Amino acid sequence: MSTMMALTSLAQQGEITTGGLQTWLQNNVIPLLLLTVAVLLLWLGGGRGDNAGVMRRLGGVVIALAVIGLAVSGAGVEVGTWISSLFTG
Repeated sequence: MSTMMALTSLAQQGEITTGGLQTWLQNNVIPLLLLTVAVLLLWLGGGRGDNAGVMRRLGGVVIALAVIGLAVSGAGVEVGTWISSLFTG
């Protein structure tokens, strides 16, 4: 029980953060996922000569990367404000 109390105390003081985990994910997991997607696209579509299918899938990947970029950079609020200004004037 004393370990839980110590962790609670550290968390309240702001000494335990998720900054290290977030940085590690950005530096390691996202590039590995991008490499995996690229290899799969080339392997599945390029080997059969289905270049149009590869380009369709690539469009979806680009949209997904844009969403990840907005989430990581924190610019989503600014983009949302800009889009809403297009409709409200």
